[in-house]
Order: sequence, then C-alpha cells, then structure tokens
Amino acid sequence: MTGPADAPKRPLKRGWTTGSCATAAARAAYELLITGSCPAMVEIALPGGRRVSFAVAMHEGSDADATAGVVKDAGDDPDVTHGALIRTHVRRGAEGSGITFRAGPGVGTVTRPGLPLPPGEPAINPVPREMIIAAIQEAAAALGGTRDVIVEISIPGGEDLAKKTLNPRLGIVGGLSILGTTGIVVPFSCAAWIHSIYRGIDVARAAGLPHIAGATGNTSEKAVQRLYGLPEAALIDMGDFAGGMLKYLRRHPVARVTVAGGFAKMTKLGQGLLDLHSRAGEVDLDWLAKALQDAGAPDALVTTARSANTALQVLQEADSCGFAAGEVVARAAWQTAHRALGNEAVTLDIAVFDRDGRLVGQCQGPAHSPLPRKRR
Repeated sequence: MTGPADAPKRPLKRGWTTGSCATAAARAAYELLITGSCPAMVEIALPGGRRVSFAVAMHEGSDADATAGVVKDAGDDPDVTHGALIRTHVRRGAEGSGITFRAGPGVGTVTRPGLPLPPGEPAINPVPREMIIAAIQEAAAALGGTRDVIVEISIPGGEDLAKKTLNPRLGIVGGLSILGTTGIVVPFSCAAWIHSIYRGIDVARAAGLPHIAGATGNTSEKAVQRLYGLPEAALIDMGDFAGGMLKYLRRHPVARVTVAGGFAKMTKLGQGLLDLHSRAGEVDLDWLAKALQDAGAPDALVTTARSANTALQVLQEADSCGFAAGEVVARAAWQTAHRALGNEAVTLDIAVFDRDGRLVGQCQGPAHSPLPRKRR
C-alpha cells in the first residue's frame, strides 16, 4: 500500500502576475465602457507574444465609466496576492490625453527615488503599463472606441496585504504594486528549480557548448545572450540560485560560464550571498558604500549609497557622477562566484546589467578587471 509520500509529484502549476490580471480586467472594463456589454472571458497578449484568456469575476458600468475584476491565480507560488480580486476601473479621459494611470484603494504610490517609477506615481510597474496600453489600443481598434482613458487599478484588502511585502520598506505606501515582466508567475520551488538548472547544464554539455550563461532574470538573460551571441541551449535559467549552478559546474564543468544579473542581485552576490532571493538576504547598502569607497568613489556617492532607498538609486547616482559602480560590484561578485565554483578549469566571468539591459559592469577575473575611473 502506498502513502502520500509515494505518490508521483505533479509539475508545479504556474500562475499569473498582478500585471496580467490588471490587463485582463482593463480589457474587459474597456469593452463594457464602449459597448455596454462585458465579456465573460477576455484574451490578452503577454510580453513574449503568447495570448492567454482570463475569466471576468465581476463587472459594473455606465456610459461614463466601467469596472471589471479578475481573481489572481498565483498557481503553486506562495504569493500573498493569490486569490485577490484585481479591479480595473476605466473612464473617459480628456481628448488627446492618451491612456493614464491612477492608484485606487489597495494599490500603492511610490514615495521614494530608486524604483522604476518616480515618486508620486502609482505603483503600476512599466511592463504592466505597456500590457494595459496594448490591450486597450487593440480593443479600441476593434471596437472603434476612444484611446483617451483613465485607468485606475484597485485591490480590495491590498493595503493589509502590502504589509506582508517589502513595499513599506521601499516607500510604496497605501497598498500593493502591480508587477510582472513576463506576465507569468513561476512557482518558487528550490528543489524543482535547481533540478532544472542541472538539466540545463547537462544538455549544454551534451551539445558540446563551450560557453554557457546563467542569468537572474529575463532582462539579464536577453542582454547576456546579445552580448555574447549565445544560442538558446547555452542559457541557464539560474534565477536566484547562483550557488546551486556554480557548485554543479564544479563537478560538471564547461569551458566558460558567465553569471549575469541586475545591479541589485549582483550586489548581493558581491556581499557573499549565493542565494539571491529576498528571503535569503537584502542588499547591504553599508557594504556597497564601503566597496565604492575602497574603489575611490566620490564622497557624495558613498554618502548616497549609505542612505539610499534601493541599489537602483545608487546605480543612478553613480551614472550621474560618472563612476562605474557596476564594475565595483562585478569584481566583488566574481570573487564570491569564483570561491563557489572552485574549479580553475572553468573560465568565469560576471556581467552586470541595468533594468534596460545595458551592460554596466563586467569582470573576467582579477587580472582583467580595471579599477573604475571617473569619466572626464
């Protein structure tokens, strides 16, 4: 007789980001506003081009405005927003105003610098905004409706849910953020993810690929692929598990590996963290300030780093004063990664990118990492 432990493990179910749910709700609300009828299901395009459908959980409207809601399904990811109702309210805007955004109840507002959005903006991140704009413009073309609308997103209970997130610490007040870069929530399972890393390395080795790259996310993966012209099979979905990837490569080497990531994640690697997830540790701004100071950064930049809200703010300030902070982080990250790899037969390099995929730091080893200098 078999018990639960003997049952075959099913694949973890993926879910949808708050950005995808808000986009689907916006599409439904817009159709209700223009036609007076709300569809039971709506289809939207994800950033990668895939089209997916969502059930509309609620709707209400008039000639002047309309609201629709979609229930967030995070799949098997332990997401605090799982089951939350994402409501999008659409009303007509002034002629020529385009599509503008507002934060409704339960959605936060940015109050500090250093985030992808400036202070005062609703915490609706850039990719979800692009998704919503695309969905409304597609509907406007099909229905012959206005392209001048105000989009307000709300999440009942969002202000309480936000207390369980990093939003209060980041200075996002009043609620949750509308997030997502791919539209899909990948379930966070350490064992399953690390297993997929191993299999990716095995496939690359079997194909005889001399160079692979592990990236922390979608932006850095695309950027490192462009940087080196790597084939798809050379791209390892490392995510936050830098240590897991590097330790496997110690026993199953390739000729060359690049560890690629954003400035904040690579700062964590530079600090000595091999698990780059927020639950394992945050960016240590005091460490970053000391690293910059030791590298000869201007005093003003060091002071900013110590009191910054986010690592992004430090990078932006470094760019403005012409100091290559990404190079400092790349050197430190290389040292941590080199210790974890522990195999001199593997050439290791680090690539640090900003949120736009721009290379801001690179290290190919101690002998190939020039000290950053001020641009004249």
